[in-house]
Amino acid sequence: MNKTLAALALALVTQISTAAPDSIATLPEAEAFARDLEQRHGFAAATILGQFAEIRPNARVLQLIAPPTSPTQRSWERYRPRFVNEQRIAGGVRFWQDNAVTLARARALYGVPEEVIVAIIGVETVYGRNTGGFSVLEALATLAFQYPRRADYFRTELEQFLLLTRENGLDPLAVKGSFAGAIGIPQFMPGSQRRYAVDFDGDQRVDLANSVDDAIGSVARFLEQHGWQAGQPVAVPANLPGTPDASLLEAGIRPSLRAGDLFDRGILAAAAPESTVTLVDLVSPERETEYWLGFENFYVITRYNRSSFYAMSVYQLAEEIRRAMPANGAAKTARMDR
Repeated sequence: MNKTLAALALALVTQISTAAPDSIATLPEAEAFARDLEQRHGFAAATILGQFAEIRPNARVLQLIAPPTSPTQRSWERYRPRFVNEQRIAGGVRFWQDNAVTLARARALYGVPEEVIVAIIGVETVYGRNTGGFSVLEALATLAFQYPRRADYFRTELEQFLLLTRENGLDPLAVKGSFAGAIGIPQFMPGSQRRYAVDFDGDQRVDLANSVDDAIGSVARFLEQHGWQAGQPVAVPANLPGTPDASLLEAGIRPSLRAGDLFDRGILAAAAPESTVTLVDLVSPERETEYWLGFENFYVITRYNRSSFYAMSVYQLAEEIRRAMPANGAAKTARMDR
């Protein structure tokens, strides 16, 4: 009887092990990918497949990337405290004080206020404390070959990652990051790092994992390259007489509405009538919806993360950090909404 049970258990383990690939290298798509990179970029396909042989599809990555099984209501009331809180405000003040010279240089070069750079790094990784412990190669390969919903995007990022590691002499198996493959203090995807990251500390290499200076300069350059308007506002609160016309919200996150036209509809805010804006609704089932007008700089922040909640949390954290800066610390900056 015991031998029979043992045989059944062995058969079950064998069945399970054959159901899941032993490594990424065994996937037909992975081999085709490696051959393609060999043809287009001069990689050795055998080397890539050898690296793929060291990693497996990561079930945790697939679990974290998957949309919720049941629809969840958006809630600004619950979202905001995750990022605009005392820990991140106090940490942002310290980060600004510790890196005041670098932040001022980034502002002078790219036009992005110190508090915005600080807030993005605070939201992304709590100022470099939480940069992720996943193998970036394993995460990206899992999503590239096992997540059909966004396979094209992640195959592109996997390609960019391998190019990035080759250009910088890094071992692809050693790089750590988020479950989605974002890297370093500012959590850049590999493609963004290759396009926008800068060597801001002058050591002849870009190191977003260990160089705070590179992270600061790269965040500022990313925003500048996406259209940041120096000295211009980000967002202002709006007062509405009731529920706005659905078409105003459906106009999208990119500013396309004339503020004066909104004023004519009874939507009031501290904005010049000729301003081009977007109407932002911060929905909370627990309370009345909060409305803001977002300017071009608000839209630019959403290029970092395509979410109005994200952009607003960055903006509000930035404002809280600026207000909390000691009077004798780094120079106070003008309010971003004026």
